[in-house]
Amino acid sequence: MQATRFTTPADRATAGQQSIGDIPHRSAARHGDKLAIIDGDTELSFIQFSARVDAVAAALQHLGLVKGDVLAVLSRNNWQMAVLPFAAARAGVVLAPINFLLSAPEVAAIVRLAEPKAFVAEEHLVKVAHDALELAGQDRPEVGAIPRLALNPGARAAAYGWPDAAPWFEPGPVPRPVAIADDDVVRLMFTSGTEALPKGVMLTSRSLMWQYVSTVFNGGFETSDVDLHFMPLYHCAQLDVFLGPDLYVGATSVILQSAGPARIIHAIERHGINKLFATPSKWIELLHSPIFSTAKLAGVTKGYYGASPMPVPVLLELQDKLPGLRLWNFYGQTEMSPAACILPPEDQLPFAGSAGKPALNVELAILDPNCRPVPDGVVGEVAFRSPHACLGYLGNPTGTEELFRGGWLHTGDLGYRSETGRLSFVDRVKDTVNVGGEKVSSREVEETIYRLAGVQECAVIGVPDPRFNEAVVAVVVPCEGAVVTADAVKAHVGSALARFKTPKQVIIVETLPKNASGKILKRELRDQYQSATL
Repeated sequence: MQATRFTTPADRATAGQQSIGDIPHRSAARHGDKLAIIDGDTELSFIQFSARVDAVAAALQHLGLVKGDVLAVLSRNNWQMAVLPFAAARAGVVLAPINFLLSAPEVAAIVRLAEPKAFVAEEHLVKVAHDALELAGQDRPEVGAIPRLALNPGARAAAYGWPDAAPWFEPGPVPRPVAIADDDVVRLMFTSGTEALPKGVMLTSRSLMWQYVSTVFNGGFETSDVDLHFMPLYHCAQLDVFLGPDLYVGATSVILQSAGPARIIHAIERHGINKLFATPSKWIELLHSPIFSTAKLAGVTKGYYGASPMPVPVLLELQDKLPGLRLWNFYGQTEMSPAACILPPEDQLPFAGSAGKPALNVELAILDPNCRPVPDGVVGEVAFRSPHACLGYLGNPTGTEELFRGGWLHTGDLGYRSETGRLSFVDRVKDTVNVGGEKVSSREVEETIYRLAGVQECAVIGVPDPRFNEAVVAVVVPCEGAVVTADAVKAHVGSALARFKTPKQVIIVETLPKNASGKILKRELRDQYQSATL
């Protein structure tokens, strides 16, 4: 007589599990020896990538990390940065990628917030990481120094006593199984801090997996794609809108450490890149690079942009110089894992400037200050309901409550929905300039300035004004070799917009301050030019 075996709830949960930690071995089963990752001379098939994910997950467990522990990582782009998010999730560990441009005190603030149980840093960044851990009090006897390892180490890592993490990535060990529930946190992402200090955004298995599905469906991702990843992988745009979904569908990912236009163009030619994500500012740099040519980028048939709206003149220039390029606009934020709305290629010119329609698994609302939906065409705060939504902010219940008030995820962006259901982004709440009680959208003024010949980039900010509360100030970068004057900018805007929207001051500069993800740091501009009209 055959013994009866009872199925437990844990068995059922395991049978139905789908976490980002499951992606590597499932993709390996489908795609085998197909190239998954290319980083310089390192090439990993899907089978080899999965083996390294397992090895790192087992190493984390051997180190003593358990489900829910945090692993901090400070590194520029490399193939190890592609392995770590999946390995951590496979072990149930929460990965916390940190902006590699931050100073030691800034990293220390993140360490205090995240309380990592281990820290991995690239050789180039070991000193910053080491100093940050000391500033965060991680070397006190009663605390004990957390384990720390270096990627691709050299003399610098050795000087600070950081051993090589390479053994982690050697195939062989297999991790112990860890059950990952939909609401388990698998990632801590830190907001870019263009307006304030970063917050720790808790992303769950559910939020990332559903976002991957939306991205693949709405973004036209295919197994045959060869994608170039040069935007920083510590940021969820490159990591979770592109790298993760690419590995999910079986595309090939080429990783670049440097984001210089020349290196990007050379990589496109060398690897036969057909797919490319860049912020508008990076697209502008590529178009104006001395080595740019239509022939060199002719193979790029899929282009993506996000982080900020694409100025319409740049959109038209892209269409003219790269006629074979199909463009998608991805709009979202870290708290949405991050994609929320997508404007497809066929809508780029008919609905230029729009953020598109909600992605597959997203519901959009435009809310008034009392969290009530407003009619189509009326400006309000952009809000979403979606399984993409994060769990909240680490150690910040007040911020979490504010984020989800009224049962919606509030973005802090102003926009309106058209009768066709498309979102038009108006501005960040903080980017609306109050000129004597009249609200001026900085984006509207920027779009106008971009139409002036010779302008490469611009940013419009509000600064204190003794008479009108705030004044409009434009900071403008001319194209190389072009002459753009403050008077010409004022006259151009004045001919197209109301007088109160015309910049009171125009400042001509060589570059605009940006973070590593390409966002213009308006906070720095406001700090620098706050006395511009006083």
